[in-house]
Amino acid sequence: MKVRHHQACVFALTWMAYAGTYLLRKPLAVVKMDLSSELKMTRTQLGWLDTAMFLPYAFVQMVFGSSADKYGARRTLACCLMISGISMASFGMWRSFYIFALFLFINGAAQSQAWPSCVKVLGSWFNNRQRNAVFGLWGTCTFAGGVMGTALAVHLQTYYGWRDVFLIPSLLLLCMGLLVVLFLHTPADYEIVIQGKDSDLVSSSKAASEHVTMSFIQLWSFPMLKELAVSMFCVKIVRYCVFMWLPMYLYEQLHYGKGESGMLSTSFEIGGVAGSAALGYLIQRFFDGQTLKGSALVILASTLSLVCFLITASWGAFFNISLMMITGALNCGVDPILTGSVPAELAEREGRDIQASISGFINGFGSLGTVVMGPVVGVLTELFGWSGMLYMIIVLSLLGSLSTFRGYSIWRRLQEENPQEVKA
Repeated sequence: MKVRHHQACVFALTWMAYAGTYLLRKPLAVVKMDLSSELKMTRTQLGWLDTAMFLPYAFVQMVFGSSADKYGARRTLACCLMISGISMASFGMWRSFYIFALFLFINGAAQSQAWPSCVKVLGSWFNNRQRNAVFGLWGTCTFAGGVMGTALAVHLQTYYGWRDVFLIPSLLLLCMGLLVVLFLHTPADYEIVIQGKDSDLVSSSKAASEHVTMSFIQLWSFPMLKELAVSMFCVKIVRYCVFMWLPMYLYEQLHYGKGESGMLSTSFEIGGVAGSAALGYLIQRFFDGQTLKGSALVILASTLSLVCFLITASWGAFFNISLMMITGALNCGVDPILTGSVPAELAEREGRDIQASISGFINGFGSLGTVVMGPVVGVLTELFGWSGMLYMIIVLSLLGSLSTFRGYSIWRRLQEENPQEVKA
């Protein structure tokens, strides 16, 4: 019971911590219409603001993802949350594009270590059989956070104006950082051994005192890591196109109201919550030992749902909401599997304390897609209209599925060569 109590506490705290980061990511998507109308920013400039936040997020996470391995997940995560909150507290006071970009840059760099830190500490508390289901359920924090971030931003925008959208989320994130400092712990802190893990790496005192760092080149040479990284690159471009541009698409192309566009856009994240919670269990249930195969099929299904959304876009709110929920469930559901449970198993197979490094590499490389997404979408929509963005994300989703299938084929080959060694 003591272990289960700690597991529940760590699950809840890391869930709230990572969900909280979206309170300072999603408001930008909501206020884009205000920045365009009040400050006369073009779509290309709005796209560059996306890049200002996502470029440091991707680069710092990919290159310095080992921070949680080196300095500890609790310390790293707490610093991330507090710096993020401080950086965005005064965002609404300014009018300059360049000041906005600077604050978003700091925010993105700070939040970059939140995911690998959470993955590291959560993975240390659960064994191999539990991981897919646990990470799938835990991964709902990403999309629930998106819903909460959007809903809070729309509420503040509606009643107080867009300039007050960022202060309250900043204060909430500062409080969350304090909670992490006080209450987030690993099994090693309590000298607890988790039964059923492939190695006692996390619980051993030796692992607790030795910190392993790996270079970009070393991580790139890991089996399947390139394929998982490319897959996340494609999947994340699709997701953040929807996250950051769907409200504006609904407003300009489908002629919903401003507040209505913001709230309807949450259908994607609501689907993501359901998909993340269910797909981890379903993949474990029906593709046990073939996690990557199941993930590839799910991404392929997501591609088909995007095609259906494109075809039915003018058919009304019911079809818009339904297909965005389905797309969200399929696109978002594989995220905690590919960047959570699979990296944890790869790290344990190597017998080294590098869970955060591998997770940060995959998630960070994937986030490079969000870096190029903003300007590319801005240019595409100005040149070809909103259909240009939709065609782009359909093609990228298909490429993500093919890359995951490629990773699965490599895994099968490794399994044939070393049947006792490969488990992911």
